[in-house]
Amino acid sequence: MYQLIAIASGGAAGALFRFWISSGVHNLLGRGFPYGTLLVNVLGSLAMGFLYVLLLERTTVSPEWRGALLIGFLGAFTTFSTFSIETLNLLEQAEVLKAGLNVLLSVVACILACWFGLVVGRQL
Repeated sequence: MYQLIAIASGGAAGALFRFWISSGVHNLLGRGFPYGTLLVNVLGSLAMGFLYVLLLERTTVSPEWRGALLIGFLGAFTTFSTFSIETLNLLEQAEVLKAGLNVLLSVVACILACWFGLVVGRQL
């Protein structure tokens, strides 16, 4: 039961952080390109790589904390569904280049960020 509460709490926090960051980025850069979603997905991938090493390989952390951070917080913070709908919206607006750029940047940047998080975490 504690693990479920921890995951739910982490999810609530992750969703709020995603909203705040995405909204802030949209206010700064506009909505012509899904910069906010790209940023949270790259940051979340970096955090996943780093925290995976930290919480599973370097420290002894309770299953509740691991679940709260990796499943709850990062699960709600990052979002593939928003990436998908924003890409489809760009395609429907005949913004094929922007849609392709979003797919390329999202996939490559997120994988590189996760790898970088693993590398940094293992250097500690």
